[in-house]
Amino acid sequence: MSLVLYYHPLASFCWKVLIALYEHDFPFEGRIVDLADEASRAELDRIWPVGKFPVICETETGVEVPESSIIIDYLEERCSGTTRLLPSDPSLLREVRLQDRVFDFYVHQPMQKIVTDKIRPAESRDPFGVVEARRTLETSYGMIERRLRDSVWFVGDAFSLADCSAFPALYYANRVAPLGDAYPRSTEYLARLLGRPSIQRVLAGAEPYFRFFPG
Repeated sequence: MSLVLYYHPLASFCWKVLIALYEHDFPFEGRIVDLADEASRAELDRIWPVGKFPVICETETGVEVPESSIIIDYLEERCSGTTRLLPSDPSLLREVRLQDRVFDFYVHQPMQKIVTDKIRPAESRDPFGVVEARRTLETSYGMIERRLRDSVWFVGDAFSLADCSAFPALYYANRVAPLGDAYPRSTEYLARLLGRPSIQRVLAGAEPYFRFFPG
């Protein structure tokens, strides 16, 4: 299986897929998409016309898969090793998928709202939207803190899709709306994630680009 990943090292949803690739130890070719470069953007748009990454392609079959959670499903289908990010137990699987959605919709998206508002021209900013995004993050932080009581990882004791989703969402959210002392379990969980080898590889790849992160 020969995989090509269209991504950017700083992009949070790309981190989610990179973590899964590293957990499975899948070899892949990474193609960094520069949205400011017409040719680079056109190549991405040809595959996924909405122009968002990550997108992964399997060169032998011509299969092209967009959207981070769907890409991870695709990788799981092709995994022959013992590492599994989707549990076989139906109740655990349902919980993993639920928490994947929670992190994407209620941590990741409001975080991105706050970040993108920082780089808009002053006349185009949306202060009300940012207040709403911060309110959503506060609610989500409370939900996450309550959920982190008994397990090593977010759903049970096995690293899963939920944790792939959690890290980029929490890492960047913590930079724009710090967890602080109010959420000690969440802070400890983020520290555990930071110690994961796959996540350390993601951060190493992103390091040269952090200077472009607004704020």
